[in-house]
Amino acid sequence: MVLLAMGFGLGLSPVASGTVGSLIGVVLAWSIAPLSWGGQALVVALMILAGIPVCHIAERELGKKDDGRVVIDEYVTVPLCLIGIPWMSHLWLLCIAFLVHRALDIWKPTPARQMQNIPGGLGIMLDDVVSSLYGLGVMHLLWWAAQRYGLA
Repeated sequence: MVLLAMGFGLGLSPVASGTVGSLIGVVLAWSIAPLSWGGQALVVALMILAGIPVCHIAERELGKKDDGRVVIDEYVTVPLCLIGIPWMSHLWLLCIAFLVHRALDIWKPTPARQMQNIPGGLGIMLDDVVSSLYGLGVMHLLWWAAQRYGLA
C-alpha cells in the first residue's frame, strides 16, 4: 500500500515530489479520456475513494502527517481537472491542466487549505480534491474561451 501511495517510487523524488508523482495522473487521464464525462467522473470518484485508505495506511506506516512522499492524492486528482473536456484532440489542454493542477495544489485556495486539518487519509485526499475542483472550473473556462475565440 505504501508503494502505491508513493506513486511506485516517484514520491521519493528529492525535488518536487508532488509534481513528479502527478505524472502518473497524466497516464490515468489518458486512460479514461475515451469515456463519457459521466464515466470519467465515476472512475475519478472511485480512485479518490480508494486513495483515502491508502493515504491513511501510508501516513501510519511512514509516521508523518501528510508526508511529502505520499503522492497518490496528487496523481488521482489530475484527471479530475479534465472531466468533460475533449483534450485528446487539443493536447495543449492536457499541459495546461497539469500546470493548473500543480499551481492550485501548491496554493490550496480556501477551503482546500483547511481540509488539511482533517486527520488521516481523508484530510490528505480532500485538500487535493477541492483544489482540483477549482482546477476543473478553470479548465472549463479555458475550454469555453478557446472555443469562443477560435483556438479549439
